[in-house]
Amino acid sequence: MADGEDQQSLSQSIKGRLQEGVQNSVFRDKGLLDPDAVIDEDRIVGRDDQLDDIITYLRPALQGNRPPNMLLYGPSGTGKSLIINAVCQQVLELANAQDDRFGVIKINCQTIKSHDRAVYRLVENAANEAGVEIGVPQSGVSTDQKLNRFYEVLSNNFDSVIIILDEVDLLVGRQRDPNDEPAYSKLLYQLSRASQLGQIEGHVSVAALTNDPRFMENLDGRAESSFNPQDVVFSDYDADQLQSILRRRRDAYREDVLEDGIIPLSSAFAAQDHGDARKAIDLFRKAGEIADREGEETVHEGHVRDAQKEAERDRTLTQMQGLSTQKKLSLYATAIVPVYSQRNLNAVPSTVAYRVYQYLTELLDADTKSRDSYLRYMSEAETYNFVTSEKRGRGYGSGVHKEYSFVDDPGVVAETLRADIRLEEADDEGDLIKSVVNAQIDDFFEGK
Repeated sequence: MADGEDQQSLSQSIKGRLQEGVQNSVFRDKGLLDPDAVIDEDRIVGRDDQLDDIITYLRPALQGNRPPNMLLYGPSGTGKSLIINAVCQQVLELANAQDDRFGVIKINCQTIKSHDRAVYRLVENAANEAGVEIGVPQSGVSTDQKLNRFYEVLSNNFDSVIIILDEVDLLVGRQRDPNDEPAYSKLLYQLSRASQLGQIEGHVSVAALTNDPRFMENLDGRAESSFNPQDVVFSDYDADQLQSILRRRRDAYREDVLEDGIIPLSSAFAAQDHGDARKAIDLFRKAGEIADREGEETVHEGHVRDAQKEAERDRTLTQMQGLSTQKKLSLYATAIVPVYSQRNLNAVPSTVAYRVYQYLTELLDADTKSRDSYLRYMSEAETYNFVTSEKRGRGYGSGVHKEYSFVDDPGVVAETLRADIRLEEADDEGDLIKSVVNAQIDDFFEGK
């Protein structure tokens, strides 16, 4: 009996805490802050020309004609998916109203490793859109059989279809030779030729989305000729446009929960990162999530700054996955120099960082690699976009050394690395390490 009462009490406690979290949240409609949400036209900012172009290109679908193929290109977070999805949604609604069978088949190529897998994903999504069986297994049959099933689903269920291939340039496939045709080239050729060859009864158009402005140069000649797209170019958003984007989504929050400065600060952080609207929206959302987590009734600038640190930490963790422990130690030793320094350092001299690295490896009873190895490790860190480097001279007869500047906050990098490589002993000796860092800095700059 007691166990039953305890279980009931626990259930009520969990339910109460869940309800309290919903009722006390700063959000009114958090879905508006999903960067992939299909939004209303009045929330679109700074993309009038692109919107006009895509409307013009897709209008023929409502007139019983085939829209042209399209290539949407520009940096990440500049509205390519947003605009094409918004227009396709309106075409879909208008087509349904006039009893036209219009379909939108979308795949994101980022995680698709092969041409065969891309074709299966197209079959799967087309079948789901049409409400029919997929009709082919994922493995055990040829790619041609999957492709034929895809054509069959389209012919039987749609009068006109637009196929959206997001991040199409990432669909490289298994290239055994540098001269092999990339998977996206083969797929674009097959899809753009299907109607012409009579393999599909209705109209088929392809919209390829890419960050690469030179994408067409990598297509096989046949694919380039058959795809032959209309180009729609997307440029970076500026800080004012990012602010407008966030202002038009502020109703994701309850009234009076956003303190002044939240939107400008979120926009400023994103503008530093090539005007990426996705990152602006992510920061704007994460700031609210942090406020909810802390039980706050308002969202303030501190929450935005914490959200930016979390984003940097997540990015750092993702990038660090390819680094060995020795490389992480080298990067950590370099990162703690500006963190612990009593001087205002704009860049970290490699001489100082290597000496700190030597001290850390001795403290942790790890192998101490040579200075050349340390420099190689840091060169790799540069390719991962953790740091940038510059060679500096210290005057006649003093030689040349490298200086490293961190792309993200070195404090965030150091904190993430500390957790990743479990530097408990380094935590215990924090004051001693700080004194070593500053002694090495003084020695370097004062020549002691």
